[in-house]
Amino acid sequence: MAARSSYHQSQGQIAQDKEWIEAAKSDPARFEPLYNKYHEAIFRFVYQRLNDQEQAFDVTSQVFLKALTNLHRYEFRGLPFSSWLFRIAISEVNKLFKQNKAKRTVNIDSLQLKGLLEEMESDENEDRLRLMIDAIAGLKPEELTLVEMRFFEQRPFKEIADILQLSESNAKVRLYRILERLRKRITAKLNRA
Repeated sequence: MAARSSYHQSQGQIAQDKEWIEAAKSDPARFEPLYNKYHEAIFRFVYQRLNDQEQAFDVTSQVFLKALTNLHRYEFRGLPFSSWLFRIAISEVNKLFKQNKAKRTVNIDSLQLKGLLEEMESDENEDRLRLMIDAIAGLKPEELTLVEMRFFEQRPFKEIADILQLSESNAKVRLYRILERLRKRITAKLNRA
């Protein structure tokens, strides 16, 4: 399930969001347009990580409840409103994992794995694909989120950086360090075999 990025928006769409945010700050009943615009994207993002529809609906509801209750704290800084919602979603999903109320799921198809292997300049074969899955399973949650957002959801680095509150160059550096560690793990296992 590839993400449909709401990141690339026209100036008119951004201005519309600003208008809706200001209206909702003064009257919470006016939050509905923001909810309608971003609900599906947030639900897909959460569901991709939980693979449990009921939990995904619950977490998505919690994301929008927190957004509504904390909307007075939101300040427009040139970033899409969706980045703020995704940060809340990541926090809520991670909370579930820490409480052991959910198991982390990574939905990968073979084309995404092949793309990841290509990025690592690694040959594609069944052993490497299997080892890649094992190596991905061993990533820390924040590392997995970065790999997932870039390769499985095809998000641009600028969006990833905004969501994770990093600089764009820092997001790139972190990702390529993760890829290098994955490559070394896979190569080491292949050499032992």
